[in-house]
Amino acid sequence: MKKINFTAERVANFKCEAGKQQSIYWDAKTPGLGLRVTAGGAKSYIFETKLHGKTLRITIGDVRTWAIGKAQIEATDLKALTDKGIDPRQLQAEKRAAHEAAQAEAKRKDLTVGDVWPLYLDARKSKWGERNYQDHVRLSALGGADWKRGKGKTEPGPLASLMPVLLSDLDGTRIAKWLDSESTTRPTSAALSFRLLRAFIRWAADMPEYSSLIPANSWSARVVRDALPKNQAKEGDSLQREQLSAWFDAVRKIRNPVISAYLQALLLTGARREEMAGLRWEDVDFQWRSLTIRDKVDGTRIIPLTPYLSSLLLTLKRINETPSPKKMKAEDAAPGDWKPSEWVFFSKTAASGRIAEPRIAHNEALQKAGLPHVSLHGLRRSFGTLCEWVEMPSGISAQIMGHKPSALAEKHYRRRPLDLLRKWHDDIEAWILGQAGIEFNPHDKSLKVLAAA
Repeated sequence: MKKINFTAERVANFKCEAGKQQSIYWDAKTPGLGLRVTAGGAKSYIFETKLHGKTLRITIGDVRTWAIGKAQIEATDLKALTDKGIDPRQLQAEKRAAHEAAQAEAKRKDLTVGDVWPLYLDARKSKWGERNYQDHVRLSALGGADWKRGKGKTEPGPLASLMPVLLSDLDGTRIAKWLDSESTTRPTSAALSFRLLRAFIRWAADMPEYSSLIPANSWSARVVRDALPKNQAKEGDSLQREQLSAWFDAVRKIRNPVISAYLQALLLTGARREEMAGLRWEDVDFQWRSLTIRDKVDGTRIIPLTPYLSSLLLTLKRINETPSPKKMKAEDAAPGDWKPSEWVFFSKTAASGRIAEPRIAHNEALQKAGLPHVSLHGLRRSFGTLCEWVEMPSGISAQIMGHKPSALAEKHYRRRPLDLLRKWHDDIEAWILGQAGIEFNPHDKSLKVLAAA
């Protein structure tokens, strides 16, 4: 088509040729500048030239937004680029990518701890035990919810005040001020919250989308170490060898067989209280003498089921699987509808169906025995301490209790089978029972069934 000098009047009068989808008119003044007119009447300026032997066509814009003069200038600039061998489309794509990257970076810098924390929990949940996950939820809760029992509102968790903080502002000074504030009223929770925060910061540093946002060494700065509450075990929160006899005598007399067995299980395994409370019957293998513990740290761990503890659990199993009119009435179930509990340490009164508050019975037993106060966690501490009496290797007791390996050899080269753990675990149980004056024959199959309270 013949080239024509573009004017406002001519551009307005250009029409698509009959029978065609579009027609293109070329400007005689500006090389490569054209006007495309579609059958529907749409008009737009285009630029066309040859680049590396191929035709290149670029849309400049609609005639309603581009004046002729500006379209001519744009076409001239595009021609200058192509004459240098530069593809304007690639240049535009690079500019667009740079713009999008700048926007993404600006948005990334606006991320707060609260924006990323839920994503962190979702990403790591499958790697944690349930207790560990619930600690993350509880300690970061904003509070203000109604208590499930009683009146009032829940308090914010120690990490709640950090949720609105920008990741880029989470430096050592900010963390130290937070620790100083929280440690005043709840030092234990503050120390645990810091450990969770430290793991979060390390995870974020490994994620490309969050890397370099949090200042380097924020959690390890000296001001943070100075503000961190000292995690000290409670003095005396452990049973001594000479106290075992009185403790077992009092605990075995607790009328509720579930609580009695639960407390003894804590001492004989060194398990955490929630790990043992969450034990299901599917986790108990009487044939191969093992317990699958829902580990707070690693998700699960398998430990030996020692003979005396096995006898206690068999007693609970018989009670649990024996329906009685009292149980049927309490559950309002017909004879064919009643089912035993899935929980080893079951409870007919707790909403969860499993043991919820054994401390009251334990404290009463301690008082009757004339023993100083020992917490439920103190029973776990007692197990770890008593293991030294039978010279159990520290790595074995740690593996049974679910402690993280501390030495390089323990972490990378020790994979103890269950039968090796069982040898030592049986030894410590037999020693504890001997110190408590309990006569127990592991080969005696006749087990006394405790009456259900």
